Formats: sequence, C-alpha cells, structure tokens
Amino acid sequence: IMAASSSTGSATEPPGLETQWREIDNLNQQQLRAGDSWYLLDKRWYDQWKEYVHAGDQNSSSYPGKIDNTELYEDLDSYHLKERLSENEDFVLVPAEAWHKLLSWYDMMDNQPPLERKVVDLPSTVKVEVYPVEIYLCLSSNMESTVSACFSRADKIHAIHQKIRQHFNVSETAESRLWMRSTDTSSERLRNLNMTILDSCLSSGMTVIMEIRNADGTWPTSRPQIMRNSADEDSYRGPPGVCGLTNLGNTCFMNSALQCLSNTPPLTEYFLRNSYLEELNFTNPLGMKGEIAEAYADVIKQMWSGRHYSVVPRVFKTKVGHFASQFLGYQQHDSQELLSFLLDGLHEDLNRVKKKEYIELRDADGRPDQEVAEEAWRNHLRRNDSVIVDTFHGLFKSTLVCPECNKVSVTFDPFCYLSVPLPVSKERVMEVFYVSLDPTAKPTQYRLIVPKAGRVIDFTLTTETLMAVADVFNHRFYRIYQADESLSCILDRDDIFVYQLSSGCVDQDGEEVVMAIYMRERSHYRDYGSGSNNYGTSLFGHPLLMSVPRAQCTREDLYQLLLKRLARYVHPLDPSEEVEEEEDEEDLYKAQTNGVSDDEGEEDSEEAGPSKKEEETQESGQAEEQNNCQSEASPSSEGEEKAEEEESSSEPDRGSSTEEGQSACGSTDTNSQDATDGDQSAGVEPSGKEEEDEDEDEEEEEEAASCAQANKRLPGRLRNTEKQKKALFTIQAVNSNGTTERGMGEVDGGFSFSSQPYIAIDWDPDMKKKYYNENEAEKYIKHQSMDVPHQQITVQLQECIELFTTVETLEEENPWYCPTCKKHQLATKKLDLWSLPEVLIIHLKRFSYTKYSREKLDTIVEFPLRDLDFSGFLLKKTVNSTEPPCRYDLISVSNHFGGLRDGHYTSYARNKDNGQWYYFDDSKVTYAREEQIVTSAVYLLFYQRQDKIRQPTVPPPVPSSSQPENHVSSQTHDGMDGASSCVSMETD
Repeated sequence: IMAASSSTGSATEPPGLETQWREIDNLNQQQLRAGDSWYLLDKRWYDQWKEYVHAGDQNSSSYPGKIDNTELYEDLDSYHLKERLSENEDFVLVPAEAWHKLLSWYDMMDNQPPLERKVVDLPSTVKVEVYPVEIYLCLSSNMESTVSACFSRADKIHAIHQKIRQHFNVSETAESRLWMRSTDTSSERLRNLNMTILDSCLSSGMTVIMEIRNADGTWPTSRPQIMRNSADEDSYRGPPGVCGLTNLGNTCFMNSALQCLSNTPPLTEYFLRNSYLEELNFTNPLGMKGEIAEAYADVIKQMWSGRHYSVVPRVFKTKVGHFASQFLGYQQHDSQELLSFLLDGLHEDLNRVKKKEYIELRDADGRPDQEVAEEAWRNHLRRNDSVIVDTFHGLFKSTLVCPECNKVSVTFDPFCYLSVPLPVSKERVMEVFYVSLDPTAKPTQYRLIVPKAGRVIDFTLTTETLMAVADVFNHRFYRIYQADESLSCILDRDDIFVYQLSSGCVDQDGEEVVMAIYMRERSHYRDYGSGSNNYGTSLFGHPLLMSVPRAQCTREDLYQLLLKRLARYVHPLDPSEEVEEEEDEEDLYKAQTNGVSDDEGEEDSEEAGPSKKEEETQESGQAEEQNNCQSEASPSSEGEEKAEEEESSSEPDRGSSTEEGQSACGSTDTNSQDATDGDQSAGVEPSGKEEEDEDEDEEEEEEAASCAQANKRLPGRLRNTEKQKKALFTIQAVNSNGTTERGMGEVDGGFSFSSQPYIAIDWDPDMKKKYYNENEAEKYIKHQSMDVPHQQITVQLQECIELFTTVETLEEENPWYCPTCKKHQLATKKLDLWSLPEVLIIHLKRFSYTKYSREKLDTIVEFPLRDLDFSGFLLKKTVNSTEPPCRYDLISVSNHFGGLRDGHYTSYARNKDNGQWYYFDDSKVTYAREEQIVTSAVYLLFYQRQDKIRQPTVPPPVPSSSQPENHVSSQTHDGMDGASSCVSMETD
C-alpha cells in the first residue's frame, strides 16, 4: 500500500488513485471567498502527484512521497517564503479541504510548516495574499528596538496601532500618533487609522513608528528623528528633473516608465504649467475621475522642484492599484504594460471631449488614402482629444486581403506606440554536460548550436550510440526527456546532462534497462522521536543514468556495475579495515546514540567480503584528451557533482555502523520498509576478485558480522546468519524524488520494474567521507567550444520597423470576418505608417509568448541617438514644406535586465533643461554617457521630433572633481556610473 508513513502518525490510508484525483480536482474548482484559507503547494510535487494518480499504478516510481515544499523556502531555519515565486510555475494554490486531504494521505516532510494564506477582498479583485506585508514596529523613544509583524493589505492601520500598543505595553489611555518611514530620509504621518494598509501604500520592509504625547501636552519632536543627510533634503536645490524614485517593493517597472514620461518635455511642461487643471474630466465613464492625472501631476511637480534627491510615489502607486487590479500588490510587472495603462488613463482623465458621440466606421471602398486617412483622424478627434493625443498619437494604415474572394479592406487606425518585433534566430545556443560511458573520464561541458524548433534528439545526432537527456536539479532528475520532445521545453537556466548509454540499449521491455541512480547520505542516528525506525537521508551530487542488461538486474550484479561506474571517485575498501563484528542491534544503536562503542556484542567472525582494486585516474592526461571537438568526452554525471545544500528526507533502517563508522552493512541489510519487499543487500554473492583480495579482507570480518547479527534481530526482515562481505554502500529502489523507498519486485534472483526504475546508492557518512572523493567527483572539463565567446545577435532598429510593416497571415485565434464571404477568414494583414506623432514610443517585443514556448530575446538592437529618419517608412509622402519633418532624436530609454521571471528595470533620459543624459536606477541617479545607452537590455525607446526639441536653457553640469565621476548627488551609491550599473544590476 502506498500510504506514506507519517512522522506524526497522521497519514491515513488514501482512497484509490482515480478517487484521489476526482476529489482534489473538484475541490480545486472552488471560487475564492474573502477570509478563506488556501495553501501553497510545491508545483513539482503537485505535478508528480498528478502523474502518479493518472498512471493508475500504486507501485509506480512517480509516487510523490511526503509533501515537500523545500524549494519554496528561503531557508530551512526561518522557513521564510522565497521572494518572487510565481503561481503555476513555482507553486499551486489549493483550498483548505484539498490540502487537508493530501496531508492525511501523504503526510508532510518533518518540521515543515504548512504555507497557509488568506483570501483578501481588494479593490476590483479577490485574491490569495501569497505575500503578506511584513512591517517593522517601534517607539520613537527607542527606534533601535524594532519588532516585525505581518499584516494583510486589507487590514486597517488601526490593527498596526493596536499591535504596537500590545507589544510595547503602551497604555490605552496614552495619546499617540503613528509615522510611516519608507526610506532613511523621509517619514510621513499616518493620520487615518481606518485607512487600509493597501491604501496607505505600506509595503514589506517599511517601519511604523509610534510617538507618545508627553505629560505636559507636547510631542517629543515635530517628527521622529530619522537618519538624514548632512544637508537637509528640503533645502536641496539640484537640477530639476534629476530625481530618483523610491522602490516601494518590486516597483522598478513603474519607476522606469515614470522617468521616461517625466523626461518627455511637452507632457511635463503641460503639468508644470498647471494646464491640466482646466482639462480634468471628472465625468468620463472611461476615465478615473481625474485621480490618475492628479496623482501623476503630484509626482512630476515633486521631481521637477529641485528639492528632492528621491521621491516616494506612494499615492500614485495606490491610485494605479485602485483602477488596474493587475498592478495591485508588489509583484514584478512589465513597464510597457504600465506605460500603456498610464497613457490611456491620463488621456481619459484629461479628455477634452466631455460627451463622446457614436461614430460608424467606414471602409475605404476604393477611396483615395488621403481622403480616408483625414476622415479617420477627424473621427478620432471627435471622441478623443487630449494632451496625450496631441503628443503621442499617430496613424497607420491597415490592409486586409481575404484569401478566398480577394476582398481588400483598408482602414486607418490611431496608435499610441509602436510594438515592433525583433528578428528571431532559427538557431539556439545551449550548454550541456556530456557524460560518456568511460568510467575514468570526467564529464565535459559543451556549448552547442541547435535548431530553436528542434527536438531533444538533435543533441545526439552526431554520435551513433544512444543517449539519454535529462534536466538535473537539486541532486535529482527534474525531468528525463523523450527523444521527440521539443527543445522549447528546456530553459536556458536548466542544467542539462546528456548521458551516453550502451549502443545496444533498448526500451525497458527489451534486453536492457535504463536506470536512474541517485546518491544519498544517511544520518548516523534514527529519528526515534518520530515514532519510526527510519534513518534520515539526504541527496548529494548529480545523479546518473546508466543502461543495465536485464539479466544483470540482481543486487550483486548491480553493486559490481556501480563500483565500476563510480571508479573515478570512489576508492576501494582499505584492507586494514576489512573486519567484521557481530553485536546486538540494540547495542549498536546505543553505541551510536552515546557515541561510545560497546564491545559486549562482539563475536568471532569469519573471513568474508570482496573488495575492488583501486583504479588510478590520470587526470592530466584525460583533461588534454577531453579537449577535442568530439562528444565522447567524459562519464558519470557524478563527475560534475556539486556539494549543493542537502535536502533531508526520511528513509528506512539501513542497519548500523561501528564507532569507526566503516560499515554500511551492505552485505546483510535488506534496505526495505516491509519484509514483503524482499530486498536483499548488495555484496551477497562472492566476487570473481575474491582471490586477489583475500589479503584485504581480514580486518573487515568483525564489522560485517556485527551487521549480520544486527539484522538477525530486525523483526519481519530477511535474515542471513552467514558471515557476509562488507560493501561500500547499499542499494535501494526509490521513487523519482529519491525520498521514498519502493519495492524492487525480485523475480528469480533479478529485479522487475513496472516503470522507470530509480535506484539510490546509500552511503554511511563515515564510509562516504573515507571512500568517496568529493573533490574528484566535482571535476569536469570545459570543451573548447565553451571558450568561444557567445556572439550576441545584433540588428538595426530599421530592421525591426521593416518587420512591423511586413505582410503576415492572421493566426487562427484571431481571424477576420470577411463581409463578402460572410465568414471568418485567415486573411493577410499589412500595416503601414501614415503619420507620426511628436513623441514616438517604440516598444521592442523582447518577450515572446506562444503556446509552444516562452522566451526573452537578448538581441542587441542598434538605434541612432540622433537623426532617426522615418521618411522611408511613411506611406504618406511630404506634399509641401508645411508638412512636419520625419527626423527624430532620442530622449529616453527603459531597460529590462534579467529573464522571464526575474528582472530589474532602469532608464536613461536626457534632461530637457540642460541636455545632459542621466541613468535612473530607482532612487539612485548618475550621470551617463551616450555610448552607454545601446545595450541588449533596451526595452522602450522614446523619440521626439527634431523640430519640437528646444535647445538647453542651462549649461550641462560638470561633475565635481571632489566626487567620483558621474556622481550626481549624495544619494547615489559609491559613485557607480551607468556602465557599471548595467553590468552588476541587482534584481528587485
């Protein structure tokens, strides 16, 4: 029966696999209700559970074992949740009833706390609050003494007020007030105790200070003393606009977009002149009652006052969350998505059209383009007229052609920014570790060029022998790939190992079986406190895939095959220590627990136990031999084993060791949870090497005998009263996680496997320390292909614009309804630029999402900082000299560093007053040089038409010789310039 043994005795007999799936799946359909509890569950464990129940085989190696959320924790001491975890990528959310069912069926890893989270009702959304707000609390009289507390964003400030009173024993009658500190240089009063934490923009890491009124009626200070710069911020008079934005918690995406808009001259001057006050639209049903415009105006005025090193955009962030629920909370988002929302929100809040009329759109029907375009723009202005339209809106021509009747539909549509595609390479560079059959060769790291749309088999086309490809993560196989699987399922960050298998390897029903081998280390002591007889084990190193003839699937044969496979870094037994002892199991455990050996159980022993000749590894010679272009370079994934942090799991009794810790009890221990497993330990049969190893076996007898004696006293286990040979390690069938032991189904002396076999090599800690060479196991060779610098693809911005205007066929998910055919068609579509705005925003589509793959393109797009000429792309040609020119200069850039899941946004911008370029990294501002701007991180480009650009009104500042170069203010860190920031960027 597959019920997991529980350390708490809480696991119950689970129902049938189909019933399990039906019950959990039905519960997962529940709707979110405020106040309910949901639980985080490791995505990998949940996926493995689904695979297990769908397989319909109780003995399947996909049995998930105990619920294990290890990968969700920052560490196993505090059990804090890791930052930036993604739902359905790192974890799944299950309702309380589903969680308790899974917990009763499978139990949970020892000491792990459940990850319970509450459902909260926030503006315009109901969601599970995965990350509560962690706030530091203190009194103004002792700000060094702080305590942290977690609150929901739906909690009122009153809850914080009460928490401080309780913790610091402040009397209910004492009059107090609260201050919120978001940075080391600013604090703000929390006046409304009935406001929610969300509305107050309190975020994790911030401090709330309680100030208590003096007995004479005065307050201790006008505001709590906070660390400040020598120069008071209020008196700072720096260049207007050269101002950072405080990161409120993963809000770098917002800061980057705001800096780009702040440095868009016509929009900023519009707000600084207070022109917006006359145009606020409070009645527009599509708007936000003017609140977004007012909040944005407040931020811009602070940034351009010259008084602040950095501004805290707290109110603005709150307003954005109110009107766009996707930006609620403090998860990472896309700066382009924020920019799109903000431009639309500002437009509707400032729309001069108070009542929008209905306008029926007309097709061109063969009319001249000029006529149709002018009509489309007039119609657009009848419903949309604002500073955003004046500054950012252009017009493009859309041509659709029906593939069946050749109907041509021409429309002219406004746009606010251009989203241009990047040329996508058909090839992909991937790094893999190749593990050859040669047990003396180290693994070799290769850099391969493979088809981006290729399959896993493309890794192995250069060799005649069969290969197995696997993703190794956390000392185990995260996934073993089939040859026909798409390479798109492999991410660049994955550690991919390619194992050479024997040329005669066939599937599991043939003559050979592909075994997955894990390395495990067991603890010295049993976990008596849990009420079980289990030893704790932890995985280490990288696992191994090995092809084994089915005829050799016996424990002794496997032991000998593994000895050969691990020969490079596993030493043979030391002849002086090959002794055997016999002593009672109870005495052995007593000796282990007390750390003192007990000689009372010793008996005479017989000579027994094979040992393996030590095979010398010629490292230097091999290293030279491996540095060739062939794939057959190195063996054993163990050769690249990294001593990563060990994961603990619970494993059954392996037997015991002496005080010296030399015996793994390999010759007698059954390594099974149940006697019905019928497992036998390795090293039972005599080896062909016995004669040449006789002189090495004398001192092993006592220890092997003690193991045998201990096994005699294990109830329900197979006993072998004969003296057995000592083994370096034991062998045990496990599930695919390596955490739970499985029966090996021995038939006629061999093992039969109903699914992919996973085997664990279990090491006693002292045996591992003595015979397992970790330093050698970690070694690998870099193939010369790794020395060739990976050349990034470089394209011109003009190429991207050309792609934007290329004819394409509509996708099946977005067909066009042909008025002639009276049905939806996959028409061809072509976009052409007709007229351009004063400020042109170009969005480089670096993030590619399809139903087959997701990736971020790190292509370097080269773009001019001056004289970007669009005349060749405009369909509308200049008619007379009154037409605006088509040349643009760059004014700002939004950058994204990192990958799909993690990243950091920054920006470059040219100050409208002094013409100097600056680099904005949240609250830090540094001078920037023009040659630093073009990088592979560029995501958004802001261009202004040359005829609208004013010459600087003040001379550009000269960096002080007393400060590091590019140091703008004392708020910048260590004088880091833009170039170094680009290289060593920290994620939010």
